[in-house]
Amino acid sequence: MSGRTVTLTWQHDPASNAPVSYRRACKYDAFLPDPLVAENVALDALTMGIVSEAEHSIRSLNAVAQPAFEPLARFLLRTEAIASSKVEGMQMGVRELARAEAKKEAGGQPGSNATEILANIDAMKLAVEEAAGEPTFSIAQIEEIHRLLMKEAWNSHVAGRIRTVQNWIGGNDYNPCGSDYAPPPPEYLTPLLLNLCDAINEDVTPPLVQAALVHAQFETIHPFDDGNGRTGRALIQVVLRRRGIAASYVPPVSVVLARSKDRYISGLTRFREDGGETDWIRHFAEATTTAANLARSYLGAIESLVEKWRSALKSSVNPRSDSVAWQIIDQLPGHPIITAPVARVLTGGSPPSVNNAMAALETSGVLVPLYKGKRNRSWEAAGLLDLLSLLENGEMPHTPN
Repeated sequence: MSGRTVTLTWQHDPASNAPVSYRRACKYDAFLPDPLVAENVALDALTMGIVSEAEHSIRSLNAVAQPAFEPLARFLLRTEAIASSKVEGMQMGVRELARAEAKKEAGGQPGSNATEILANIDAMKLAVEEAAGEPTFSIAQIEEIHRLLMKEAWNSHVAGRIRTVQNWIGGNDYNPCGSDYAPPPPEYLTPLLLNLCDAINEDVTPPLVQAALVHAQFETIHPFDDGNGRTGRALIQVVLRRRGIAASYVPPVSVVLARSKDRYISGLTRFREDGGETDWIRHFAEATTTAANLARSYLGAIESLVEKWRSALKSSVNPRSDSVAWQIIDQLPGHPIITAPVARVLTGGSPPSVNNAMAALETSGVLVPLYKGKRNRSWEAAGLLDLLSLLENGEMPHTPN
């Protein structure tokens, strides 16, 4: 990525709470990337082959999509958002997080760590299902994704607000002098973000290359005080959805990036160097191919698990064909832990019909009760969280018995 550095002075601040050695004025270099221009993207045959394979993998993943598979789409989107949080070191056990999600869906208040991870699911959903569909994608959409992402964070006051001060990566907590990287100063952000939106809106660059460049450029700009990584990974899915190659299922690329975080970060660093775009695009394309192929394997595994649930319900209770129990089974891939109120929303069933269905699913072993109380009950979809745990770790699925 071509660009230039500007040498700036961090001003002396005698009123700062920093140690004396960090209060002094000092020099630092901030990086100003060149604007993204579609016509400037020229890749060699090897790189284009890798890109073509990645795009084919995404299209193959989406080729099996059907309206009835919407819960599977939610499963993949949820996984992508959770893995994106994992890249930032935010993670918790799959069952603990699923229980927190069910609690939130039922109107409860999960713990702070779970709440922030779940906010990333909401932000990713907004990015893919709403922001990506805007006729012209703008800075306002980026701000809204970030606002939803950060609204429950300890520093929620920065949510949706482009920074007005210098930020930096590495070094010390008091000034950018000696930092690993200082992004553009705040006065450069608006024109850079306007150019980024132009890059998201164009349809000349190959979609996979476009997503790779938009993500790396966004991380280079680093326009927010916090939450840049998660917002930038949401923009990957915005581009792929807008370009139509991920019309239904998002490839959970963050799963692969989280598994090799050091290589991911070094790729973004290399992007800022002359000639580094090609290396970054290759790494991104390879990660996306792996993610799309992994997702296809899990769609197959989940479909097999759903059929196993259906067989268990039929052999155990065999309810009528119009029973709500069958509808609940169809929704379970998107709700690994479910409550009766959520089941009523998903199916439109009456309280008695949903209660009867939940009892039938529990009897047949499809749903596992989490506790024996009579109020605020929740159930786990048998076997689903085990699959989700494997996917979040980037492992191939185990075939259900």
